[in-house]
Amino acid sequence: MKILGIDAATKAAGVAIADETGVLAENWLNNGKTHSQSLLPLLDSLLKNANIPWADIQGIAVTIGPGSFTGLRIGLATVQGLAQVLDLPVAGVVTLDALAENLPGVPNLICPILDARKNEVYTAMYRYEAGRMTRLSPYQAVTPEKLVTELLVLKEKVTFLGDGVPVYQEFILDRMKEKAVFAPASHNLLHGAQVALLGLSKFQRGQETSIFEIKPFYLRPSEAEVKWVKTHGEVCL
Repeated sequence: MKILGIDAATKAAGVAIADETGVLAENWLNNGKTHSQSLLPLLDSLLKNANIPWADIQGIAVTIGPGSFTGLRIGLATVQGLAQVLDLPVAGVVTLDALAENLPGVPNLICPILDARKNEVYTAMYRYEAGRMTRLSPYQAVTPEKLVTELLVLKEKVTFLGDGVPVYQEFILDRMKEKAVFAPASHNLLHGAQVALLGLSKFQRGQETSIFEIKPFYLRPSEAEVKWVKTHGEVCL
């Protein structure tokens, strides 16, 4: 089955198509423009260049977060519109899971870090074993200081990747010394191909959902929710 993967949750907008044979096509753009400007043109050129009609797409996978609140809303709204018009099932993919997939075969612990602003990173720990990526810890939003403290206890080499690396690499190196390894810069941004492949795996396991049930995974409250709680004393639903 051909699955369309879409990522608008991170700095780069990415789209791809994959099936059981692997990745069939991919478009990826990191030009600083808002994803509302770039996502649909990327999709249009992807299908045209791959000569794949919409009728051949059997499901859509999309990153649900954590990541940019604005990007998440753009990505999910785009997917919900497409899925409704085309009557397609959808599957949500966690950004950190997709980012970790950039490093198959790496023997160290793998730690994707996304810049969450406010001196925090979105992160989780992974290990590639038995031919698959396994998550070892909960998803969390933490300060770099807390993350490094937790990792030093493990006394293992850790390979970092993600858009948080350029922001915190110097700090991590200073604290972890030779225990810190950094992926090539080309691996720091999430790719639609990983979203499509993880989505394909979910569809094969029957883990699809409806467009009305898929929701963003923010991991921490948005700025609007924080302000609402301060004003009203309760969570805005």
